[in-house]
Amino acid sequence: MPRLRSDFWVSAQLRRLNGEGIPAVQRRRGSAEAGAIFVKIDRLDGTADLYGPAPQALIEAEDSGERLFVAILAAAPSPDVEERLAREIRFDSDLWIVEIDDREGRHDLPLAE
Repeated sequence: MPRLRSDFWVSAQLRRLNGEGIPAVQRRRGSAEAGAIFVKIDRLDGTADLYGPAPQALIEAEDSGERLFVAILAAAPSPDVEERLAREIRFDSDLWIVEIDDREGRHDLPLAE
């Protein structure tokens, strides 16, 4: 099953989060068709969570066509999260970054199991 384009997924995610009263912004625009998407959740206390694309093997096992995410960093100091994002950008300049500001860490991302 084909996966939703990155630009459509990000747009829908931002609309949904903001509609639920969870502030979220697109921080970086990547490849419209297939750019990897990373989600930073700023806990507004100096820490942040970072989610990234699930490994391809997990996605293929699901076979739902849905984008799946995995936790990369949890409750990490914000500078550590920013350094990880900088490394990811050096590796793949076509990636997207969505940033959510939420003390509770709400995101509703589909997580790989």
